Amino acid sequence: MKRLLCPAAGMGGLCLLASILFFSCQKNALTKSTPLQNTGTFASAASGYKGLNWADPNDNFSTGNVVPTGLTSTDSYATTQSKANTILAAFQQQGANTIRIPINTYTVLSGWWSAYTGAIDAAVSKGMNVVLGYWDVPSGTGTVANTTDFWNMWQTVVNKYGSTSAVYFEVFNEPHGYSVSNLTNLYATFLSNYSSIPAGRVLCDGAGYATDVNDVGADSRLTGCLLSYHNYTWFNNSLTTSADWENSLQGISYPTRTIMTEFGAPMNTGDNFLGSPGTNRDIAYLQGVTNQLRASGMGGIYWPGLRSGDSYSLLTLSGSTVSVSNSSGLSRIQYAWGNTSITQPYGSFTSGTYYEILNRNSGDALEIYNQSTTAGAIADQWSYWGGNNQQWSFTSQGSGYFNLVNHNSSLLLDVNGASTTNGASIIQWSSNGGSNQKWQVIDIGFGYYKLINENSGQVVDVSGASTANGADIIQWPSNGGRNQQWQITAL
Repeated sequence: MKRLLCPAAGMGGLCLLASILFFSCQKNALTKSTPLQNTGTFASAASGYKGLNWADPNDNFSTGNVVPTGLTSTDSYATTQSKANTILAAFQQQGANTIRIPINTYTVLSGWWSAYTGAIDAAVSKGMNVVLGYWDVPSGTGTVANTTDFWNMWQTVVNKYGSTSAVYFEVFNEPHGYSVSNLTNLYATFLSNYSSIPAGRVLCDGAGYATDVNDVGADSRLTGCLLSYHNYTWFNNSLTTSADWENSLQGISYPTRTIMTEFGAPMNTGDNFLGSPGTNRDIAYLQGVTNQLRASGMGGIYWPGLRSGDSYSLLTLSGSTVSVSNSSGLSRIQYAWGNTSITQPYGSFTSGTYYEILNRNSGDALEIYNQSTTAGAIADQWSYWGGNNQQWSFTSQGSGYFNLVNHNSSLLLDVNGASTTNGASIIQWSSNGGSNQKWQVIDIGFGYYKLINENSGQVVDVSGASTANGADIIQWPSNGGRNQQWQITAL
């Protein structure tokens, strides 16, 4: 795959110019694989890993020592540890309990290793988890460049930290040069070589650019291992709304084993990551990814927590002072970690104005079947033709919730029988103040919204992702599918 230098410097400064296949799960179409039971010894479920990358400003892909921001390769062990203590204290202040730092053969097999361990030891002494990830050489083939040095490196690292339960071993960052079978064989060899290390302390990147964790996770030899997953905006240009990004992560078959060891967005542009995305893919991306990390129980290690010269860096180091680059971005990352609740970007609508509501997947309008004015008539989708039964007004109920009132019948959009069951029908009913008639309208960007029922927590959905006129409107758990995304436009 062709790679270009990227100013964001995520993935160590490499942009991917090929489409990445994301596995999506649609009801009535695909069945999500049941995660394998973990047999390794885990410190906690993947959701327990709340982390930040600490990276080399000159790139973790290096033919020399890797030296994270704030350190110098001439530092002694004591100096490295002292500097690390200051930086790691700032990481912990943001809620991080995990750091991911690079290693390579040059670092571990040189004199710098004895000093570099000061940073690792500082993190361990602070009660943090440390992920040591192997980074290949620049412009590498995505396979091990020097097999002898590779295994010598890991033997040195395991000798030092094999018995340190807080230290984790990421065998190969972004192993894009391997087939799945060759990659899983590499991981199995690692487990065999270092059988004293619990599998739960070994991270296996997905194939490709750490994207295909499903095929790697399915290998029974790796059942106890954690999985490392990456995803950035440039991995798939067809994804726009926050729901699209949620959907891309919902296809991960082993969420409780998966740590998203790299995700990131520009933190130096002043973007408000708590507000409406509008047409800003970076905002939509970070909102969607953090929503789904939290919902799926995946771990999250942001790229980067600290790296000078990287526009994605959450933190900035000036002298010995560490500051937050974007507080709204931090709030979003903390939300993924489960540390805080935030206000979602709610829709805003004008009282007395009618709106058409069009499904993104089918292009059809949300309507009441056959222009009925009877309580209990079902909602369906139909090509928009301007009928009053296809027009809706929004009456605010506070906290982002609305009643949706049909122009034709003056009745409210309602979940039949106040059901909380998947697939329950959506109907119209006279106003009764029920929570099954209240809909939280979340702005997911690019003119689209999710409609979440207060009673069930489920969303308005076109059954089976149908594109046919007359298809039923139901409630279904949010999966980010485009049959759950609605364009709302004033008439």
